[in-house]
Amino acid sequence: FLDKSDAVELPIKFIPQCAGCYRCQILLKSYCDVRVYEIECVVNTDHAEAELEFLTPAYQAVIQDIPISNMSNQDWELEAVLEGQGFYGPPLINVGVGETALYPLMFKPVAEC
Repeated sequence: FLDKSDAVELPIKFIPQCAGCYRCQILLKSYCDVRVYEIECVVNTDHAEAELEFLTPAYQAVIQDIPISNMSNQDWELEAVLEGQGFYGPPLINVGVGETALYPLMFKPVAEC
């Protein structure tokens, strides 16, 4: 059992340049002990917003491929929830580690809108 007097603070400063998964090891040695701590930091980009404008004649479809990059260390299975009339796309998309997948968003209006 450790109490507060047994604890030692180890301040770490981490300034990532971009999104991704960062790993490091910290080796602490004393005359009677050796410890290795593994640290993993996953950095996500800020919440991003995008606007797509679709122009197509009524009853004709247009497809926009939306890139989804997975910079994490786990495969992603993403669920798509589409709102709005005339929009279609696959309900699930898988993006492997370090890969970029394209989500095909289709707009097919049934009338002028």
